[in-house]
Amino acid sequence: MAAKKNSQRKPTPRAAQKAVAQARAGSRRNGLLWGGAAVIVVALLVAVIVAVTNSAGTKQADTAATNLNNPPATTAVGRNAPPPWPAPADAAAAVRTAGLPMLTAEGNVEHIHAHLDVRVDGQPVEVPPYLGIDQTRGSISPLHTHDTTGVIHIESPVKREFTLGELFSEWDVSLSADNIGALHATDGKTLRVYVNGTLRGGNPAAITFNAHDEIVLIYGAPQPGESVPSRYDFPAGD
Repeated sequence: MAAKKNSQRKPTPRAAQKAVAQARAGSRRNGLLWGGAAVIVVALLVAVIVAVTNSAGTKQADTAATNLNNPPATTAVGRNAPPPWPAPADAAAAVRTAGLPMLTAEGNVEHIHAHLDVRVDGQPVEVPPYLGIDQTRGSISPLHTHDTTGVIHIESPVKREFTLGELFSEWDVSLSADNIGALHATDGKTLRVYVNGTLRGGNPAAITFNAHDEIVLIYGAPQPGESVPSRYDFPAGD
C-alpha cells in the first residue's frame, strides 16, 4: 500500500511573521484595556475618597454648628487661685466646661478680634497663649488666643455671640461681679470692668465680644486719675 502524503502544509515565513504581528497587536490591545481599567479604578477610588472626606467635613461642621446652637455662657467656672493664671493643662476639658466645641480647623463665618487687659493691684497679668487650643490633639475652640498680646480670636463656623465668661472658663479662672480667681472685692478693693474706656457694671462674665473691643479688668483699690485704655492698636487686617 502506498504511503499517504502529508496533507499539512508548513507555514511560510511570511505567514509566521503575520501571526507574530497579530499576537503583538492583541497583546497591545489587552494592555490598553487593562491600563484603561486601572485608570477607571483609580478614578473611582479618588472619587470615593473625596466624597468621604467631604462628608466628614460636612459632619464636623454640622456637629460644631449643633454644639454652638446654645446661648453663650454668662458665668465663668474655674480656679479660685491668685495670679498668675497659666493656661490649663487640658485645653479641651476647659473648652467643654465653657460649653464650646473643639474644631479641627478655625471657622470663617464669624471672624473678629478683641483685646483683653487684666490688672491686679496696678500690675499687668498676662493673658496666656493657646487658650482654647489643644496642641496635642490638633483641635481648637472658636474662641481662643495665640500669644501673650491679649488679643482674643473669634473664628467660628457659625455666627454667634461669645462672652468673657466663656473665655475665663477656657482659662480656668473664676470670674463674677466681685471676684477674679481668689481675689474678692473686700477691704476697699473692687473689681472694675471697662469696655472701650467706659465703666461697665453688673456681671463681667456676661460681656460679649465685639470687633476690636478693648476690655480692661482691674482689681484693686480705685486710684485717683486711674488711666484706662479705650482702644487697642490691632495689626493691619485684624
